[in-house]
Amino acid sequence: GNVGDWDSTVEAFTKAVAEHGPIDVLVNNAGFGAYGALEVTDMDVVRRQFDTNVIGLLDVTKQVLPTLRDSAAGVIVNVSSVGGRMAFPLGSLYHGSKFAVEGLSEALTHELSPFGISVKIIEPGLVATDFAGRSFVLSTDPAGGPYQDTVTSVLTAFAAVQKQGGASAADVASTIYEAATDGSAQLRYVVGDDAIATLNARANMDDVSFVDMIRRNFGIGITAQP
Repeated sequence: GNVGDWDSTVEAFTKAVAEHGPIDVLVNNAGFGAYGALEVTDMDVVRRQFDTNVIGLLDVTKQVLPTLRDSAAGVIVNVSSVGGRMAFPLGSLYHGSKFAVEGLSEALTHELSPFGISVKIIEPGLVATDFAGRSFVLSTDPAGGPYQDTVTSVLTAFAAVQKQGGASAADVASTIYEAATDGSAQLRYVVGDDAIATLNARANMDDVSFVDMIRRNFGIGITAQP
């Protein structure tokens, strides 16, 4: 069904429980990346980004919670991103949605821990999948517009990073399995050397220095005012 379609979600879980028994682990992995300057992005894209990455996750989680509470156990694994704790240029929607996943997941740990339910956050960096194809939406101004220099710089930087590879889908799957089964209180699981390096830099640099580093890496400078 459509994202946010409560009836479809209820039907899907009812069928899953009927066919496979009680649910022990929920993995929320659906998502895509909407990039582009906010000013030129259609509101339909804005809504679709948050409907998929945030509202859909909350919808599914709400449906499975009664089952997990009844069993007084269970794990909810939410796939976020290194971009849930830092942001790249042109990613106000994608990073906004992943920051939301981080916040709601951490908050849920508090309200669900009395029922023996664990919440886990997976934070991959670059992953060797077709994310940049099937799961990437870029909004641009057909006429070029004031953000064209930034768009060109960001796309060039992304292309260079993509060639470096990254963690495999199997690495992410293995980490999801670890999070679902290790029985620990660990909340966040970082996947990939690039993600580890980026988050270490974020933790050890002040905001001005980190933001400046990101801008330099993406070739974004000060441009003339319109």
